[in-house]
Amino acid sequence: MNNSLVNTARLLGAGLRALLVLTVLTGVLYPLAVTGVAQALFHDKANGSELKADGRVVGSSLIGQQGYGLDYFQSRPANGLGTNSVNTQYKLILSGATNLSADSKALLKQVDDAKARVVRDNSVPGYTVKPADVPADAVTSSGSGLDPAISPEYAELQVHRVAAKNGLPVAAVEKLVEDHTTGRTLGFIGEPRVNVLELNIALKDLVTKK
Repeated sequence: MNNSLVNTARLLGAGLRALLVLTVLTGVLYPLAVTGVAQALFHDKANGSELKADGRVVGSSLIGQQGYGLDYFQSRPANGLGTNSVNTQYKLILSGATNLSADSKALLKQVDDAKARVVRDNSVPGYTVKPADVPADAVTSSGSGLDPAISPEYAELQVHRVAAKNGLPVAAVEKLVEDHTTGRTLGFIGEPRVNVLELNIALKDLVTKK
């Protein structure tokens, strides 16, 4: 009986020591090491790819935003985003697609309405946008609804409107778009893109300096 108790106590002690050692290794030291490496080598990405303007964080380069005025570049539509019905105290970011089929009448109406709006908003004196000029990403939302980028074609379509609204030369705004256009990853993955938030931050700086 005594031997049994001693053996049991020894096993419990070994298990507790193993638990303590593994907790320290995997629960404290390993996370600290990974965090340290991430902060040292990938500081920007480790902190959420934050973008700053006027000394404060205004968003992430990975998450698109809605609600820009017509004096700024517009993002893709976000028709799939629902409303937060669980926690109404905070405006949480929601992600989602419409899940509408390609022949859905609701989807077709969304696209037609969006195209008419793009044509109307971006047609300014001396520059008329035709329906055929409107790229697909200007009238369709992404799978997440949070796509931070638009195509260079959509950005260029907005140049004349943005220039007119802000009293800037068209050439200066075109140069802004060109400078913020990113090519395909590794030269062959994905499509060329323009990060809307980064572009609008640069636009605001340009307007301030004019």
